[in-house]
Amino acid sequence: MTDDIEEIRRQKLAELRDRAETGGAEKSASKSPSEPIRITDGAELSETVVEYDLVLADFYADWCGPCEMLEPIVDTISAETGATVAKIDIDANQQLAAEYGVRGVPTLVLFADGQPAERLVGMQDEARLRSVIETHT
Repeated sequence: MTDDIEEIRRQKLAELRDRAETGGAEKSASKSPSEPIRITDGAELSETVVEYDLVLADFYADWCGPCEMLEPIVDTISAETGATVAKIDIDANQQLAAEYGVRGVPTLVLFADGQPAERLVGMQDEARLRSVIETHT
């Protein structure tokens, strides 16, 4: 499955590079959604990471108190920054959580230009998240 995800990622990156080189349509990453995207599998996460320049993947669990406290902050980040927020329920996506080495929740992984760039574990304040995002814009 990891090989399939990597192949999809390579294909999407190649398509985006071709568009940029030929002067085609601008990368859709210029406009991120104002609400978090619910991710249900690895292929969907890969597509999201390739489609948008900055993706903040929020690995969470419904039973996690700090995850609940982080949710309004992540919603604000989604609405007010250029980062796309991807919400991943670790109970429903155990294989995906394992693939990204999630051992505790909440875990936030920031993808910049299709690659993991930052990892934050535990409760984070809004200023910290904004700072990490701005570092990669």
